[in-house]
Amino acid sequence: MLLKAFVALLLLLGMPIKGTAEPAAATTIVLAGEDDWPPYSFADKRSLGAGHEPTGFSPRLIRAAFASQGVNVRFISVPFSRCMRLALTDQVAGCFNASITNENRNDYIWHSPPMFKEELSIFGAPGNDATPLTLADLRGKNVAITNGYTYPSAFVNDSRISKFPANSDDNLIQMFLSRRVDYVVMNRTPGWLRIDATDAARGRLVHRGALSVDEFWIAFSKKYPGAQQASDTFGKGLTQMRNNGSYQAMLNEFRKQVKFR
Repeated sequence: MLLKAFVALLLLLGMPIKGTAEPAAATTIVLAGEDDWPPYSFADKRSLGAGHEPTGFSPRLIRAAFASQGVNVRFISVPFSRCMRLALTDQVAGCFNASITNENRNDYIWHSPPMFKEELSIFGAPGNDATPLTLADLRGKNVAITNGYTYPSAFVNDSRISKFPANSDDNLIQMFLSRRVDYVVMNRTPGWLRIDATDAARGRLVHRGALSVDEFWIAFSKKYPGAQQASDTFGKGLTQMRNNGSYQAMLNEFRKQVKFR
């Protein structure tokens, strides 16, 4: 109901929700962004009510890429699983940050190039073996994952790994600290950020290996009118930013801010 009220408000303000056949000429398009994946996309928890916009690297990049093509963009902030469901409808033009899997490849429109890459990491207790852990090392173990996130198909479909979902990455850390799981699977930068912010986790939960290095996109809706053109426009803007150096400058500044490691 809160989302519907926000959409109605945009309409009253004259801000189009659905694109036209030529979204590049439209005043504004609306995208849904994840509310709990710092530092890429997250909501200020002090904000009240529906419609508060996410902050982080992704909204800044998306806004800049669209602006380079003369397109304005507005964001709504929702949990990731809901974000992806909205992008299956005509309520928003797309959802970020999504990775492509065998399960969702044909459900959305994918732009080119991707927005950024992030390692999907294995975090666990410090070990004496310096050899990085891989997918095979998780077999027979209890592994915490975040509900609704897109994980590599090889990991998702491996029945030998006992997976325990929770509603947020913070919950995964607490599951490890309470010894309910052996390992936690989180993306590298968001994972380190949360661990560093959790006194009890620092030194007890460390990087042990990687499952993959994934690319992230806006998953554009197949039902939103003009979404294909919106995807093409965003891809054109992102390519332009990569070619003129502004993308790398933005990425370097972001990594400096979050103490990327």
